Amino acid sequence: MDLKTLTYIVVGATFALYIGIAFWSRASSTGEFYIAGGGVHPIANGMATGADWMSAASFISMAGLIAFLGYGGSVYLMGWTGGYVLLAMLLAPYLRKYGKFTVPEFIGDRYYSKAARLVAVVCLIFISFTYVAGQMRGVGIVFSRFLEVDITTGLGIGMGVVFVYAVMGGMKGITYTQVAQYVVLIVAYTIPAVFISIQLTGNVLPQIGLGSQLNDGSGYLLDRLNSVVTDLGFAAYTAGNKSMIDIFAITMALMIGTAGLPHVIVRFFTVPSVKDARSSAGWALVFIAVLYTVAPAVGAMARYDLTSTIQSGQIGSPDGNLAYEQRPDWFKRWEQTGLLQFTDKNGDGRIQYYNDANPAFKDKAAQYGWKGSELKVDNDIMVLANPEIAGLPNWVIALVAAGAIAAALSTAAGLLLVISSSISHDLFKGTLTPDMSEKQELLVGRLAAAVAIGIAGYLGYNPPGFVAQVVAFAFGLAAASLFPAILMGIFSKTVTREGAIVGMLTGLVFTFGYILYFKGIFITPIAANVPANWLFGISPEGIGTVGAVLNFVVTFAVSKVTAAPPKVVQDLVEHIRLPTGAGEAHLH
Repeated sequence: MDLKTLTYIVVGATFALYIGIAFWSRASSTGEFYIAGGGVHPIANGMATGADWMSAASFISMAGLIAFLGYGGSVYLMGWTGGYVLLAMLLAPYLRKYGKFTVPEFIGDRYYSKAARLVAVVCLIFISFTYVAGQMRGVGIVFSRFLEVDITTGLGIGMGVVFVYAVMGGMKGITYTQVAQYVVLIVAYTIPAVFISIQLTGNVLPQIGLGSQLNDGSGYLLDRLNSVVTDLGFAAYTAGNKSMIDIFAITMALMIGTAGLPHVIVRFFTVPSVKDARSSAGWALVFIAVLYTVAPAVGAMARYDLTSTIQSGQIGSPDGNLAYEQRPDWFKRWEQTGLLQFTDKNGDGRIQYYNDANPAFKDKAAQYGWKGSELKVDNDIMVLANPEIAGLPNWVIALVAAGAIAAALSTAAGLLLVISSSISHDLFKGTLTPDMSEKQELLVGRLAAAVAIGIAGYLGYNPPGFVAQVVAFAFGLAAASLFPAILMGIFSKTVTREGAIVGMLTGLVFTFGYILYFKGIFITPIAANVPANWLFGISPEGIGTVGAVLNFVVTFAVSKVTAAPPKVVQDLVEHIRLPTGAGEAHLH
């Protein structure tokens, strides 16, 4: 059976599964629509959280980042997993004990202010739409490559599927759909990794294969990879390429950004008790670790396979370059997507792939008659193309396509529900029309979800100029705005509404301005990547850490000069923190 037909069958079967689950678990009340009725088992919630978290960025992009960043890509692994430790220890149990529906609702009640609630809604919507645009774009790319339809059609199909199970099922439908999506994406991610690990090193476990000797007897995988890339002028794969302060800042921004992401936090409102919230955070870490421990092996093996294929003979010499006319079929297929591009700069009909920005390698390249690197490889193709590069069976390639779509749709659905609940519950019910009935609120929530899906599809098709770099922006914004407000709201009885509002706005404006300056339209890409131009040597990916510090400082300073919170609010903080009766938390 050809790849296209097989992919249609596999992807179609997973879509039928998701829609079937949505019909089975459709929401009939606001409690089921917002938090799945609060009765999800912690293991199921941990699995759903894993799917919600492991977006197209984790499935498609993370191993690609590691493939080209090497050791430097470890900050993403440390930051994203470390965020769940913070969630389990500092946020999830206490927010679950609070027992409401949304993060803005907690902020509004804790800081006794509709203005604080609205600021939180603005932050939440901006973070979520920024994040979801990348998910929908990922869906379009996967469809355009594997199902051979244009990106618009792919986006339309993805939007349709999300519409069914997000609008109909709400959080209840999304939760159980995400359990199925976790199974699909983790199987799709690990099976190719196992195949390739056996192919290269003879080890079944990719995690062990990463540190093993190659089957061809040329040495250890990482040693050989270092040799291959340095012979082409690239930095050694295992060498560090970031300063200590930047590594710390990026890791911290990703950690507290993870802990401040609204679509992740809301998952801990869906379990029966505080104990279950803490337990489900632990299970989420286990399920996420399955993919995250495999990702470094996938990145290294993908980089090795790609470079070895292009440099099929002697590395770093004219004799080693692949003739363009002899390029393999996978190369031709990915060229059609525009994510793999060849430009014959010296007209010799062979593919020169090397680091032409390395001054030490330019003289060597000039001796060969090369006029610049002729191959552009998008990070996002590494996981998707790796099974094809390795020559794996078509059913494995089709499975990868289904897994990538599952990863993108699961996160997109979670984000869209957060947007929907913020609009219906926080904006309309909490501010504009407080007397609306539960039936009306549920209708508004479904309409808001439908509109949000349409906007997300548009952003996926027409992304803003910096969408390729929005991961840093989304995490930095969450780290600098929502996380400090939530943390101080739980652990401090003296923080005032004025302090929280000014602190959130300070963190938001500072982080937005810094990232927009370096990643947007105000500075050239070359100057933006020079550490000497960064504040304290901290890259835009890590600036959320500074924004969070500013938020904390400003919040405490303003709280010192404003009236203390009323006693009822201080009692609320005391109630949330004390473990007595934690298991008795109920929904309001």
